[in-house]
Amino acid sequence: MKRFLFALIILLSAGLCRAQLPTGTWSGALDIQGVSLTLVFHFAEDGCTLDVPDQGAKGLKATASLTALGAVQVQVPSIGASYEGFRFGDRINGKFSQNGMSLPLTLTPGAPERKRPQTPQPPFPYTTEEVSFTNGDAVLKGTLVLPEGWNRETLVLLMVTGSGLQDRDETLFEHKPFAVIADFLARRGIATLRYDDRGFGESTGDLVRVTTEDLKEDAAAGVSLLRDRFAHVGVIGHSEGGTIALMLAAENKADFIVSLAGIVVPGRETLLWQNREGLLQAGLDKKTVENYCKALSDTFDAATGGLPLPAPGDYDLPAALKQNLAAVQAQLGMPYLRHFVQLDVSKQLGGITCPVLALNGTKDSQVDCAANLGALKQGLPASARNEIRYLDGLNHLFQHCTTGLAAEYLQIEETFSPEVLSLIAGWLQSLQ
Repeated sequence: MKRFLFALIILLSAGLCRAQLPTGTWSGALDIQGVSLTLVFHFAEDGCTLDVPDQGAKGLKATASLTALGAVQVQVPSIGASYEGFRFGDRINGKFSQNGMSLPLTLTPGAPERKRPQTPQPPFPYTTEEVSFTNGDAVLKGTLVLPEGWNRETLVLLMVTGSGLQDRDETLFEHKPFAVIADFLARRGIATLRYDDRGFGESTGDLVRVTTEDLKEDAAAGVSLLRDRFAHVGVIGHSEGGTIALMLAAENKADFIVSLAGIVVPGRETLLWQNREGLLQAGLDKKTVENYCKALSDTFDAATGGLPLPAPGDYDLPAALKQNLAAVQAQLGMPYLRHFVQLDVSKQLGGITCPVLALNGTKDSQVDCAANLGALKQGLPASARNEIRYLDGLNHLFQHCTTGLAAEYLQIEETFSPEVLSLIAGWLQSLQ
């Protein structure tokens, strides 16, 4: 028996001695509540980097090492994340951890290739310039696209992304909708400027105290930059970016705007609608969903009224939803969510005098199409130059879809509906 144990120890030791760090590219997908998020690790002799192509993040610096037991361990300090797993042939089985949460993640050699046929490819019949502008301490860097033969009278639009950290292309699941839109418009004589959000990509700026108001001022600085070179400056924004476009229009800082799934109704209504729809789609019973939305509503009331937040345990909710409620309450300690809950752009619509094109997909699962376009129709002053359109069968990203749920974004090859691209370009050309 002792000889057997001794032999086993020798075998284990030999196995550990052979353990080596992987080389080259390895990738895998996290399953986050039914949504797939691909991670791509690049292992090299001089270090390791992480790409999150679904979110437009590339080259995040990491360190790779082997534990005493031979596990591959990767630390990504910039996002507070780590990965640890054991290699078995052409697979590494392990867990990815971030912010106290751990999820299974299996890595295999190589990176997935997804078809994104609309992503612009050179050569381009237009020119681009890398530019920067500032708002306080924030330095925003972006790409100015100039159509052939442009001049001061050429229409130009500042492009404003949706909520969350976004790069200038608004990259999501390797879709690059802003690059697609900019390319389409440039080929039709319309200039654009798209930029990385503050604190992301090549841009800098505070993210701790930021609110939608600050993001609006970032966009206003971009508009000011464009006015130095163009006589007709508009804004095209997606989701929260559409909200910002409307805010700038109300302040007479834009000559025309395009709102793509812009949020018009109060922020709290949008959040309650998103949670109600999402939980119902996830299969929760109606009573549980309403209990959770009541808890959310009470939480928003308390936060905006300066009152103590309700305890998650006060509501008849499953443990997972109590944890979700606690997480929301923690986020309300930051300025962004607290400000967004109180944001109500519908009150500003009466001051908008510039032309407005507002589009929403009927299968949008993130912004209520009927409620937001209805608020626009009611609040905008009557004008023959305004156009408000419900687009049948399109999701929040303006893709043709089946359900409209976020889980579909990854599988859909289309980045942005060609019909909507033509609609936007045609409306803009009608302003010339």
